[in-house]
Amino acid sequence: MKSSEHRFQTFFEPFRIKSVEKIQHTTRAQRIQRLEEANFNPFMLNSEDIIIDLLTDSGTGAMSSDQWAAIMKGDESYAGSPSYRKFEAVVKEIFGFRHVIPTHQGRAAERILFQCSLKEGDVVPNNAHFDTTQANVEKRGAKAIDLPVSEALNPEVCTPFGGNMDIKKLTELLSNGLKEHVTLVMITVTNNATGGMPVSMENIRMVSKICRSRGVPFFLDACRFAENACFIKMFEKGYTHRTPFEIAREMFSYADGCTMSAKKDGLVNIGGFLAMNDGQLADKCRQELMISEGFLTYGGLAGRDLEAMAVGLRESLEEEYLQYRVGFVKMLADLLKEHHIPVLMPPGGHAVYIDAAAMLPHIPREQFPAWALGCALYVEGGIRCGELGGVMFGRDDKGLENGHELEDGKRELLRLAIPRRTYTESHMRYTAEVLEYVNRHKNEVGGYRITWAPAVLRHFSAHLEPIFPPNQEHENGFGIEGR
Repeated sequence: MKSSEHRFQTFFEPFRIKSVEKIQHTTRAQRIQRLEEANFNPFMLNSEDIIIDLLTDSGTGAMSSDQWAAIMKGDESYAGSPSYRKFEAVVKEIFGFRHVIPTHQGRAAERILFQCSLKEGDVVPNNAHFDTTQANVEKRGAKAIDLPVSEALNPEVCTPFGGNMDIKKLTELLSNGLKEHVTLVMITVTNNATGGMPVSMENIRMVSKICRSRGVPFFLDACRFAENACFIKMFEKGYTHRTPFEIAREMFSYADGCTMSAKKDGLVNIGGFLAMNDGQLADKCRQELMISEGFLTYGGLAGRDLEAMAVGLRESLEEEYLQYRVGFVKMLADLLKEHHIPVLMPPGGHAVYIDAAAMLPHIPREQFPAWALGCALYVEGGIRCGELGGVMFGRDDKGLENGHELEDGKRELLRLAIPRRTYTESHMRYTAEVLEYVNRHKNEVGGYRITWAPAVLRHFSAHLEPIFPPNQEHENGFGIEGR
């Protein structure tokens, strides 16, 4: 018999499941009631009322048996814990930066970095800021500027590195009157705000060269660095035979530092860090850390969390895991394409993004089509997703309660973020089935209006209400007959 090696094409997860969590099923009527009680904001729903939770991939994944074993070794000393030294060694091994500052999650690392490096009137270019990054920049009175490549803004263009920063626009920005105000430049890998697409090594290298020639610090938002490294290996010439670890080391060699939410590619439920080479800036950041987060060697985390991160950061770079991770996301994207759902292609490594404006063209942008689609998915199938559109990124410069001016370059996207090592293929097939059903009845889905919202990060806690289409007489108010 010939060797069977490499002959089998069946895809399966590179792990066995040792512990399971029960999914609580709900009826459609119950879900309508829950959504009304939550002021039509999926963030405000109780998690036990969700069947498939694709709201975020941040801190929602499953940890490995090695991580759980490491947790038992956590040393909870207030200062000088060996768990910190183990964590620090792994971060230096992978990321290569001289100074490592633990934080409880990524937004704490962002806040500390910007608190210590920005002032009012400063400018921070990024390939695309995500919500908390932008909020932390603006809290300092600085301006967050997005410089995505044009391909990232065109759903008709399919490019492997749609997460790249526009080099021409960055050069122009650093050559005009704003040059003196650019305190640092950031690139988010992968580019979550524009579809989760990766950034090429060439683009990172070019941005680094521009920044270093002008003396501007260059940081990476590294929360999905391993997935980005996997795409570089898959699509960029010269990297096919490099390991994800080697690719990651090269990525970070071009930067002066990074922020990291380890709740993504650290494969943990809580944790993050700030790392850099500049000793003076690191000292300022450590002082800021101690004011709000904790001592230098725990940064708001337990020793057990540091131990789990140390293991998870290494596991995220394993090739078998990354092939599964990227392939699993692509499987869902392909299922949705088969059902004629308009998704951004190629998919990124952590989520599938639906072009809600294209799927629901009858809902005007000021009525938030992505939000409407997310609510419809919950009502019809108990699936919770995240909106990247007018509610998240909209502006209200006039102080009006229902402002909806959407920033340039932002689209109406619904993100199906897939927790790591958590769901199976049948969960994704169910998700595709629900979306296909909603798509068949899409003309019966109506828009939404904001009735109350906070000034910052409004999508987390805003109150909305449905705008019922004319002649809609269904007593449930959602326009789609029950499944």
